[in-house]
Amino acid sequence: MKNFLPAIILFLVLNSGFLSMMKRLEGWGFNYTVLVFGNIIVFGVSFLSYWMAMKGLTTKNNHAFFRWVYGSIMIKLFLLAGVAFVYIMVNKKEVNKPGLFFCMGLYIVYTFIEVSGLMKVNKQKTNA
Repeated sequence: MKNFLPAIILFLVLNSGFLSMMKRLEGWGFNYTVLVFGNIIVFGVSFLSYWMAMKGLTTKNNHAFFRWVYGSIMIKLFLLAGVAFVYIMVNKKEVNKPGLFFCMGLYIVYTFIEVSGLMKVNKQKTNA
C-alpha cells in the first residue's frame, strides 16, 4: 500500500483545500460540492482498481491476472461513467462543467499515480 500513499496524500490535501476555499472556488465558477464528492468517488474507485490490479499481480495464474486487471479497468470505466451520467441527468441545466472537467483531470492524475505504483510493485517482483 505504500505505493498508493501519494494518492492518499493528494486526496486529503485536495479535499481539505476544497473545503477551506469554498467561497473562492464559487467565485471561480466551481461548485465545491461537486469537487469534494467527485474527489471522493474518483479516489474510491481508483483505490478499488489499485487493489484489484494488485491481486492480479500476486496471482500465479495468467488467466486470473488478466481477469483482475481487466476487471479493474472495466469497473473504473463503468462506475465513473455511470456516476457522471447520473449527475448530468439529475442536474440537467445546472451541471457544473468546470467541476466536472476538474474531476476528469483528477481521474487522469489518480490513474497516473495508480499505474506508477503498480509498475514499481511489478519491478520489485522477481519471477525468474
